[in-house]
Amino acid sequence: MEKQLSKHSISNDLKELLSSVDHIQKIKKNRFLFQEGEDADQMYIIQSGRIQISKMSPDGRELSLRICQKGDIIGELTLFTEDATYLLNAKVMEDAEVAVIKKENLEKELLTNTELAFEFMKWMSEHFRKTQTKFRDLVLHGKKGALYSTIIRLTNSYGIKRADDILIDIVLTNQELANFCGTSRESVNRLLSDLKKKEVLAMENNNIVVKDLQYLKDEINCENCPIVLCSID
Repeated sequence: MEKQLSKHSISNDLKELLSSVDHIQKIKKNRFLFQEGEDADQMYIIQSGRIQISKMSPDGRELSLRICQKGDIIGELTLFTEDATYLLNAKVMEDAEVAVIKKENLEKELLTNTELAFEFMKWMSEHFRKTQTKFRDLVLHGKKGALYSTIIRLTNSYGIKRADDILIDIVLTNQELANFCGTSRESVNRLLSDLKKKEVLAMENNNIVVKDLQYLKDEINCENCPIVLCSID
C-alpha cells in the first residue's frame, strides 16, 4: 500500500524562523481551541492531533473549511488587525498539542525579518488559493459536485493506494461530510448511496473506499489542479 503525499505545510525554513513559541498547550478531543468572536492574540502550530476549521452561518449551519494536522498553522487570519477576534472555529477532532505563538511577537518579527515575511507570504498565498478552489467547487458544481470534490481532496490528503482502489484513512460521519459541502446529512446520505450502487465507492470499517476516482473527476470536470491545492488540509 502506498500513502498519498499532499502536505502543503509550512516549510522547514519557516518552522525554524517561527522561534517565538510561548508555550505548548494540550487540548482534548471535541474541545474548541478557539471560537468565532473570541479575542485573537495568539496563533498556533499543531504539534500532534487533528483540528477542524469551520465557519458558522447566522442560522446555525456549519461549513467546514479544512482539517489541519501536524505542522499546520491556524489562527493566521488575525495578523496586523487591531482588536482582532477569531473569524473561524477550531475544534479538536482528536487529542492534540499546539505550540502557542503570541501574535504581537510574530508581527514584530515579520516587520524586521524579510526572510520570515517572504516565507509567510508564500504560505498565505498557497492557503488562499486552496480556499478559492474549495469555494469554486461549491459554487459551480452544487452539493453533488461539492461532495465529489471533498472525496477527491480526501484521497489526496488521507488516501492509501491499494491494488484496485484507494482507502481514505480518516473516519468522517455523513454529517461531517455534509459540513464540508454546505448541505444536509440527508442529501449526503442519498448521494453516497447512489455512488455505492454505481460501485464508485464502498465502505470498509467506517472508512470510505474509492473504487473509481476517475468517475468523480469526470463528473465535476476536474481541472487536475496540483495536489498541494486539491487537498482537505
